[in-house]
Amino acid sequence: MNLRDMLPPHHAYLADTHEVHNTGSELVDYNMYREDRALVEAVHREGAGWADASLADFGRLTGSADYMELGALANRHAPELDTHDRFGRRVDLVRFHPAYHQLMRTAIEHGLHASPWTDPGPGAHVARAAHYYLQTQVEAGHGCPLTMTFASVPALQTTPALAAAWVPRITAREYDPRNVPDAAKPGVTIGMAMTEKQGGSDVRANTTRAYPAGTATGPGAAYELVGHKYFVSAPMCDAFLVLAQTPGGLSCFLLPRWRPDGTKNPMQVLRLKRKMGNVSNASSETELRGALAWMVGEEGRGVRTIIEMVAMTRYDCMIGSSAGQRMAVSLALHHCARRSAFGQVLNQQPLMQNVLADLVLEQEGSLALTMRMARALDHRTDPHEDALVRLVTAVGKYWICKRTPQHAYEAMECIGGSGVMEDSPFPRLYREAPVNAIWEGSGNVQCLDVLRAMQKSPAVVGAFFDELGKARGGNTLLDRAVSALKAEFADLADLEYRARQVVDRMALTIQAALLVQHAPTAVADAFCASRLDGTADRQYGTLPRGVDCRFIIDRATPQV
Repeated sequence: MNLRDMLPPHHAYLADTHEVHNTGSELVDYNMYREDRALVEAVHREGAGWADASLADFGRLTGSADYMELGALANRHAPELDTHDRFGRRVDLVRFHPAYHQLMRTAIEHGLHASPWTDPGPGAHVARAAHYYLQTQVEAGHGCPLTMTFASVPALQTTPALAAAWVPRITAREYDPRNVPDAAKPGVTIGMAMTEKQGGSDVRANTTRAYPAGTATGPGAAYELVGHKYFVSAPMCDAFLVLAQTPGGLSCFLLPRWRPDGTKNPMQVLRLKRKMGNVSNASSETELRGALAWMVGEEGRGVRTIIEMVAMTRYDCMIGSSAGQRMAVSLALHHCARRSAFGQVLNQQPLMQNVLADLVLEQEGSLALTMRMARALDHRTDPHEDALVRLVTAVGKYWICKRTPQHAYEAMECIGGSGVMEDSPFPRLYREAPVNAIWEGSGNVQCLDVLRAMQKSPAVVGAFFDELGKARGGNTLLDRAVSALKAEFADLADLEYRARQVVDRMALTIQAALLVQHAPTAVADAFCASRLDGTADRQYGTLPRGVDCRFIIDRATPQV
């Protein structure tokens, strides 16, 4: 017998250490629209049932593994800035990963940047919001230039000559990322450059100055801008709406990256911001060194000119944060339907059911309010709907965006240790979660805007309570909460000091009213029982007894 014959069988010393089982799986290759019952119901309820087939096709795309990977790649490979070319010429060029461009191209081809302007009509904003909600679940950062482009149209329409030259290309469904003059492009994107170091949200403290570039002044006239801008997101946009001081006060301007003669406009990018989240989207500091721009709207009325743009961008923050909540809870539901612990599948265990159902309730409330506001945007000629836009956009932006970080964390905890790993979607979701709460006006700014809207147009308060009145009698807890809220409005002492408390209650009551009217009874009653008892700051997973957690979980779980 030789030595080979004396060796043990091959499998005996090269044995596998273990079998991989009882683990999660990627949530991919599913119809992101069809598997979201609350979204489908909202689309039909709020007037965009005609878009159902288109949304189903889009949901199949956004839920595919290949498309999901684009979102991961766009964040794994951050934008890079070249201030000069290799010959020393100033270029201010930001380079993005191809995945970012593909996301932008798909979004623009589907009209996420402009569809309500090019195809207005019943449900236009609702359909656009639903598409945006699906797209943002894949990747949030590229939503910034989409939103700014979308929101620029109302501001530009205050100056017909500028609107005629720019809006057709802004609304075109063609994405052209080339670093060339806008005149050479069939489609363009628009950014914003407002805030400065010393002012932040207080844009009236801006020091950037505008000097007439010719003899004409006023709307549509050319100026040269000198100053700095501390936050300029998406600096590769083709033009920017900028605030600058004139003798008549703070005014709004449209500033292109290239001058009409084909030379580079001196809007110089100093550096890209190193953000904790929103990695795919380049944000920058810039200096304006005599940059050519054209006045938009009336001189000295820059804030008023741009306020409709801000309303649109704040609304998109609601969509984006609601989408982040949906992706987070979808991942948690998917995982907990597959993993067992202590001899039982996680979503069958009572305490985990409490957590999961609570996360679903938060997300359904956010979505219901977001889509209701889309319907209001579709009917701005109706005084009631217009009043809701003016008041409740700030309420929703404040509440939904502020609730999202804790929601993301709690959903991540449902996954356990693997959810913290960088190859999981959760670190990106978690880092992204605070962004919308801070951008476009932080929490205090939103609360002050709510008070300002009430003081400037007292009728908005009546419209708000009329909206709540549509659910009267549907839930006793809600009726009590509305009565208590009315008492808060009757006492105007220290209202600014109490603003967050008041706006919290406004957000919860209107979410509850919408769910009582439209959601299944199990969802609406659980929301009211858990959120209208004065403990809105409680932990997730503390739902009261009697909640039908199984129904709430099954309704929201993607079937993959």
